[in-house]
Amino acid sequence: MTRRLAVLVLALLPCLLLGPLAAVSAQAQPAAAKGPCQPVEFEGQPYTVCTVDLRRERVRLFWLGTDGLPYGSLSSLAERQGGRLGFAMNAGMYDKGQAPVGLYVEDGRELKGVSTANGPGNFHLKPNGVFYVKGDRAGVLDTPRYLRAKPAPDFATQSGPMLVIEGKIHPKISTDGPSQKIRNGVGVRDGGRVAVFAISERPVTFGAFARLFKDNLSCRNALFLDGSVSSLYAPGLGRSDLSRPLGPLVGAVAK
Repeated sequence: MTRRLAVLVLALLPCLLLGPLAAVSAQAQPAAAKGPCQPVEFEGQPYTVCTVDLRRERVRLFWLGTDGLPYGSLSSLAERQGGRLGFAMNAGMYDKGQAPVGLYVEDGRELKGVSTANGPGNFHLKPNGVFYVKGDRAGVLDTPRYLRAKPAPDFATQSGPMLVIEGKIHPKISTDGPSQKIRNGVGVRDGGRVAVFAISERPVTFGAFARLFKDNLSCRNALFLDGSVSSLYAPGLGRSDLSRPLGPLVGAVAK
């Protein structure tokens, strides 16, 4: 072997040895998520958070299809939207007929009125609240404040309880109570220009879920949407959850 060839082999030897390892390392890197939904870890718990800038995308609610029947599932909604959905999730509590139990407004039409009734369950853990969209802004208000504000929204759904009220966790939510469930909710920030949706990947307490919105997602107001049935459609993550028949749904579509 000539001296020149020996030098060339020695120069290439590190590349030959490291090349396969570098390729394996590159393959081991997880692909970046596409779309509005990203994984988030908070207090050791995994969540998926979907952030929507209403100046760029439209957040809207869905309940009944053109046949007058509830969409019922995220997969059905996605199929009928023909690929327009950036993400979607269940959007508030509903009765056995899949009808909203509280206020529901779609395309400016109030299809169900505000409920101020007392009763059992999370919905009636006062104050409950309303998530609404008007133009390129969204809001979350506890129900009494919503009734006083009269925002005349394009879309609105009522659920409960509130998780965060003007920067403070709902007074009836304990730091970490005994109930742990898969939960989803919504908050707003940046003056209502940004809507923030979250779903837990494991059962969590109300307290942990409320702290996620307050301390990690910087939402001064946030609303619990539901538990146990909480589901997510996120094509950027290759995800379309199955669930029991659902009522109102919320999603983001291109303007």
